[in-house]
Amino acid sequence: MDQTLLVVADLAAISVLTFAVYFPRHHRRDLIAAFLGVNVGVLAVAMTLSSSSVGIGLGMGLFGVLSIIRLRSNEIQQHEIAYYFSSLALGLLAGLPEQVNVLSTLLMALIVATLYVGDHPKLFGRYRQRSLRLDAAYTDEDALRAHLEVLLGGRVVNLSVQSVDLVNDMTLVEVRYVVTGAGSRVPQEAGTDHRVERGQEVRA
Repeated sequence: MDQTLLVVADLAAISVLTFAVYFPRHHRRDLIAAFLGVNVGVLAVAMTLSSSSVGIGLGMGLFGVLSIIRLRSNEIQQHEIAYYFSSLALGLLAGLPEQVNVLSTLLMALIVATLYVGDHPKLFGRYRQRSLRLDAAYTDEDALRAHLEVLLGGRVVNLSVQSVDLVNDMTLVEVRYVVTGAGSRVPQEAGTDHRVERGQEVRA
């Protein structure tokens, strides 16, 4: 019963942190699956280790194995990191008990259900993230925001100017927005660097 309450408390805490604190401020959809997957994966493995007879050295070693995930790599997206971690956690949950364990089975189901919800396409499905290279040097954020909303066909909720090149007349910006019209004029690949010239999009 105590463990059940702890699981409920953890799920409530990570839900508040993700949906009530992080997302309203930063509007980055792909990290939702990452936060939920990593949290539930760590919870499941930690509960299994605490309920078995394995030593703390083995537990630290197992979490050392999980550190092979390259969180800073551009070759893997944030939601893919969550799936990667959850896959490792599922393997550990199935491999640690010497016989069928009800707790491990329930935790494995919880991990799968968490990723199903956290990475569901209908969850904040109209939110987008883009990196754009514009053929104009914008020093006025309001003007930049207005231009991006017209270009992307949506409402900009967060933008971060990476660089402004006054010599070559270019602006590099990362923008997060909500699609409100027929859709973006920029292709839908998240996190791709695009160059926009004279009202048309060209990949950089």
